[in-house]
Amino acid sequence: MPDHWHGLIELGDEDLHRAVGRFKAAVSRAIKRETRRESPVWQRTFHDRALRYDDDIKAAARYLVANPLRAGLVSQIGQYPYWNAVWL
Repeated sequence: MPDHWHGLIELGDEDLHRAVGRFKAAVSRAIKRETRRESPVWQRTFHDRALRYDDDIKAAARYLVANPLRAGLVSQIGQYPYWNAVWL
């Protein structure tokens, strides 16, 4: 998505806030290095939805992968360069 990120991550022993913070920091450094951007890249907060053990991971992954299609960014899912997921 051009103005936000959707992801399905497996945390293991890491805290969600720490994982998201590390992700945001790494992406911010790369963007600022490439574009010389000074302003913040991310909002300070984020929205999360935890999946439970009995939730269907494949259904969640399919929902996320189809976001660019629903948003009208592409006419076929395979046209979006970041469409894949290990859970599919």
